[in-house]
Amino acid sequence: VVYLKVPQGDLSGSQFEGLARLSRAYGNGFVRLDFEQDLVLRWVPDARLTALWHELQAIDLAEAGVHEITDTVSCPGTDSCKLGITASMGASRAIRERLLELDIVDPLVKQMHVKTSGCPNGCGRHHLGNIGFQGAAVKGADGHQVPAYEVYIGGQYDNSGEFRYAKRVSTKLPSKRVPDATERIIKYYQAERTDGELFNAFVDRVGHPAFEKLLADLREVSTPEENF
Repeated sequence: VVYLKVPQGDLSGSQFEGLARLSRAYGNGFVRLDFEQDLVLRWVPDARLTALWHELQAIDLAEAGVHEITDTVSCPGTDSCKLGITASMGASRAIRERLLELDIVDPLVKQMHVKTSGCPNGCGRHHLGNIGFQGAAVKGADGHQVPAYEVYIGGQYDNSGEFRYAKRVSTKLPSKRVPDATERIIKYYQAERTDGELFNAFVDRVGHPAFEKLLADLREVSTPEENF
């Protein structure tokens, strides 16, 4: 089984054509979708993995880190959903770019998940991420509404059978501050955790009020132009 990382689930027409060809040449002619907006090729012989990887490079689908922290997930948000409050795809893209800039090698951080939804319906499954953002709105001092996100911490889903919903941190952040919040949460975890402590265990130990304090200065709302 070969997993292909597809940032935000976005594919071009030429990539679709390439996938169709590669699925027939290396697999069983079918491409599956997984729950992280990535793709799956089945029945690929071990001896052909290297050749497939080179061909995937040619269509820009050979990026490493499937199901790791840089494999962020979001719903379409206001890009195409009438229920969307925020442009969650844009926020997720900005988060992913920040995570790539951080060049994370810490294995405990790499296994974390960041998810973003454009409204409370939660199609981006923000309530299941270790770090989740739910689309909302806040008013500035001038009365204008600006896009914002509510922060959720400590969700979990995996093959171990353990499952829990993330809990909301009592902080709404203007959308522009979401990448900063993500970086700050990760660095706080790295600086204050005990040896080998997983992120959700760290959340349970320090408590949600610690994250409210950590993010408090990011709540400031300036002009609408500065927050979009």
